Amino acid sequence: MRAAIVIFGAAVRPDGSASPTLRRRVEAAARFGARLADPLYVPTGAKGRFGPAESRVMARLLEEFGVAAANILEEPTGTDTLSSALASVALLRGMGHAGPVYAATSRFHLPRCLLLLRLAGMPARPVPIGGSAGAEGWRRRWYWRLREVPAIPYDAGLALWHRLVRRGGHS
Repeated sequence: MRAAIVIFGAAVRPDGSASPTLRRRVEAAARFGARLADPLYVPTGAKGRFGPAESRVMARLLEEFGVAAANILEEPTGTDTLSSALASVALLRGMGHAGPVYAATSRFHLPRCLLLLRLAGMPARPVPIGGSAGAEGWRRRWYWRLREVPAIPYDAGLALWHRLVRRGGHS
């Protein structure tokens, strides 16, 4: 069965290039995908403050890393982590995907992404992150980690509500 690798977006720079965080996420996905037989890459993320959609920037990076365009399925509507997870699951379900699903993102963001994909019905697994955490200082890393503390239960509650509505359990 074909594996799908959902790559969660991050900022695009004013010149339309990938931020270091976005680049690291795509590099991790490409490295991991190179070990799989014919993976499908699902970069997700809408247009932010600058440049094209995050999904488009990631798709171009994947192609630069040698991934064939036919193995990339962009999801350009996700405006945040929850909407990206839900849209990716809908996209994969819509195409009848039955293989494993992997999440590629930053280390601090991975627990939330996995939880949201799983709550949406996709038993996702992590893409090994590896490499350096980036050039940010410890304060910046802790800022992002602490930001996840309220985001995880908030998004999980919304994902559960969405699941109930989808199943007709709430009107």
